Amino acid sequence: RERVRAMFYHAYEHYLESAFPYDELRPLTCDGQDTWGSFSLTLIDALDTLLILGNVSEFQRVVNVLQEGVDFDIDVNASVFETNIRVVGGLLSAHLLSKKAGVEVEAGWPCAGPLLRMAEEAARKLLPAFQTPTGMPYGTVNLLHGVNPGETSVTCTAGIGTFIVEFATLSHLTGDPVFEDVARKALKALWKNRSDIGLVGNHIDVITAKWVAQDAGIGAGVDSYFEYLVKGAILLQDKELMSMFLEYNKAIKNYTKFDDWYLWVQMYKGTVSMPVFQSLEAYWPGLQSLIGDVDNAMRTFLNYYTVWKQFGGLPEFYNIPQGYTVDKREGYPLRPELIESAMYLYRATRDPTLLELGRDAVESIEKISKVDCGFATIKDLRDHRLDNRMESFFLAETVKYLYLLFDPDNFIHNDGSDFDVVITPYGECVLNAGGYVFNTEAHPIDPAALHCCRKRKEEQWEVEDLMREFYSLKKNKKFAFKRASDHSEGESVKDSEDPSSEKGGEKRNSKKSSHSLLSCPTQSFNSKLAVLGQVFLDNT
Repeated sequence: RERVRAMFYHAYEHYLESAFPYDELRPLTCDGQDTWGSFSLTLIDALDTLLILGNVSEFQRVVNVLQEGVDFDIDVNASVFETNIRVVGGLLSAHLLSKKAGVEVEAGWPCAGPLLRMAEEAARKLLPAFQTPTGMPYGTVNLLHGVNPGETSVTCTAGIGTFIVEFATLSHLTGDPVFEDVARKALKALWKNRSDIGLVGNHIDVITAKWVAQDAGIGAGVDSYFEYLVKGAILLQDKELMSMFLEYNKAIKNYTKFDDWYLWVQMYKGTVSMPVFQSLEAYWPGLQSLIGDVDNAMRTFLNYYTVWKQFGGLPEFYNIPQGYTVDKREGYPLRPELIESAMYLYRATRDPTLLELGRDAVESIEKISKVDCGFATIKDLRDHRLDNRMESFFLAETVKYLYLLFDPDNFIHNDGSDFDVVITPYGECVLNAGGYVFNTEAHPIDPAALHCCRKRKEEQWEVEDLMREFYSLKKNKKFAFKRASDHSEGESVKDSEDPSSEKGGEKRNSKKSSHSLLSCPTQSFNSKLAVLGQVFLDNT
């Protein structure tokens, strides 16, 4: 654990020294570069890792730096997927953890706060991408101008189905349903366009809903769609999302699984198209553990671990029959997926083999990729050549999952025995009780927070009943609003509207009904009434 902590600071301090405010550190030349949009991305991505390592003072400092320095009103073409998982996810997670980190939060937190406003602003910049006939988003958006006129309409499956965790959290915290609505619509569009044998391909045209790349598997281009069906189901307690995943899971087992490996197949026929293991697929055992399928998860994990031991890392592509790397895909950019699965499986089994993988990962990364200015992407696992890049996910995910694997008492692993009670404008709410759901960039979201910002149910029901009453009145053409001034002010109002008579289809007797439920008998109804933005003048 202490070696992992030292790894983090070696990389983080060199980013601050040599690369900030650029997105990423270039560790071989000790400078920085913008990669995903010029947001000081490594800083946003590393923020919650600081707290998991217990560094509250640096967390607080970075929160202030981000508030002052990050601007989303820029003429930059940004990846919708990457901006969501790294920027929106990172800001939401930091927002929800800020009280734990000793940040002075504003009144109304967690339903308000500067980091939440930044997350919402970033997410709003992504909304134009969802304005397509299918509801599936474009892959790229210009943060100032929206979708560029010549933008390609082909997006990968993961780039369509990886929004529900962040966008539903945003909707629940801000009260604006638009985010969750677009994320759900995109998920359902993919579900609707699955093949007859229950598989989805790799890339689809978001205008026509035609599959452009028809390879089906669990890896690159598809991966986090499946992940978000499971995590969205857990976060939102949503049975529909879970049943969608379980249907996919059956098809994946039937068509792509061979000897605890997963291959790529043609989505309509189920015939093998690529007998390849991709390093991105290594998240799958962790996902299986989340649905309780621990035995299968362990068997697949051990297959992947043999590849790690062969090379000291996971090559991007590994040819399963030949047992070797694939040409031009020999690199390892310090990805977290196998370590992520080890962390989940260790929580489930306490199997010491999983700690051994963690130790191997620390040894490999330190021995092969550590340089004076941080940790460099491994360009080729065969001869250990390096590339001049340190991706932000190294600090967001790889180091975080390694640390959590070796830190069983971390607050992230809380089993509910410890929690905070927070008073919000909507009543009391419980936070930090554990059960965190990690987004696909390893930013933890506290599921309890999603229940903090709703008005009390009774109030909701009162409003709903009022609206139902109002719309049933609107349907009856014989009913007209009577001016409250027609009645004497002190007149008591008899509740003559029996809802059951309406259901029976009886016409309302306007003599019995002294006035509309929506006008007030004690003051004259003299100008206008507005309900949900619709205005009724007093002579209607």
